Formats: sequence, C-alpha cells, structure tokens
Amino acid sequence: MSKIPILLVDDHPLLREGLRKVLELEPDLEVVGEAGTGEEALQLARSLRPRIIIMDINLPGINGIEVTKMIKAELPETEILALTIHDDEEYMLEMVRAGARGYILKDVDPGGLIKAIQAALRGESYLSPGIAGKAFGVLNRLARGGEYQPRGQALTRREQEVLELIAQGCSNAKIASLLAISEKTVKNHVTNIFRKIGVKDRTQAALYAIKHKLVHF
Repeated sequence: MSKIPILLVDDHPLLREGLRKVLELEPDLEVVGEAGTGEEALQLARSLRPRIIIMDINLPGINGIEVTKMIKAELPETEILALTIHDDEEYMLEMVRAGARGYILKDVDPGGLIKAIQAALRGESYLSPGIAGKAFGVLNRLARGGEYQPRGQALTRREQEVLELIAQGCSNAKIASLLAISEKTVKNHVTNIFRKIGVKDRTQAALYAIKHKLVHF
C-alpha cells in the first residue's frame, strides 16, 4: 500500500522538523517535501502533487491564503490544512473560502493533527475545537435576520435533536448516550440527515444548521 504524500509549508524550519517527526510515526504517511515561502510551496505542489498540504498562513512573499487559492485552482484533488497561530475569525473564513479543508491551531496535539489529516483524506472538513465555536458564532450572526429555506426532505424531530448535538461537536457515542439510543441508530440518523440537507460531513452539517437557524447556542 502506497503512503500518503504530504507537503509541509511553514517559514520556521524547527516547526517543520517537529511536524515531520510527528508524521513519520504514522506508517501510512510520508513527508515528500518542505517549503518555507509561498513561491516554494506553489512550485513543490506542482512538481510533487501531494495528497495533503499542511499550510501556514503567514509566509514570506505570497501568503498562505493566496497560495491555497492558486494550488486548489490547479490541483483540486490536493487537500490543504491550515496550521496557524491565528484564531481570528477573519483568517479562518478567508482560508475556508480559499479552499482549505481544515483549520488547525498550532497548539494542536499530535493526535489532533492526525485526526485532521484523516478527515481530509475522507473528504471531510475539520476545525480545531478552539476555532469551531468562533466559526459557529460568525455564521450564527450572519444568519440572523435571514429566513430558513428548507432543502430536500424535512427532518424528523429526532433528526433535529441529533443535528443540534452534531453542531455542538458531539461524537456519535456521546449522542447515543445523551439520547438513550444505540450508536448504530445514531449513525442511521446522521446518514439520513446528510442526505436530506445535502451535505457530506459533520462540519458541513453543523454549519448548514447554524446558517439556517436550525440550532441555537
């Protein structure tokens, strides 16, 4: 089985070294290149065609947001995870608009980083817990004054309960415990919810729910 090629982009060599050591512990991941500037990142992305790029925002020359836009335009199959010190709402939204699959704060533990990579490989979005609340808050504010326009089939009362817990960041196991139902039943509800509202993962479902005021915080 071939390893997943990863490109590291950060202007701090010590940070790249630390990331490389963490990723090298995973048997199915391989760091195939490192870049310290936006221009280098673009060149290496074109030549190496990595499956995953871990991208800093503050880079010499072209910043991480612009580089992300360029890479996604040329290599749509490459997934980009922002890894940054910035928990600012504006940075997060700009990276997501640019095409980043995830947004991770640099205080993430190794397990969280691997979880973000695995989510990206499944085509799912990922936000660090520390930024997820801010993202939901932004969307909640943007949604105020807008009216809910249902898409697809209506959710059942139980599905609405499950969706609200998803938006709160609960796992299937946690939802099962809170609602006193089996985890298998939760999985079925989640599948039905995704199909009805036309999303592919939990983050998209949560953002959709908040945008349309289906849940409240």
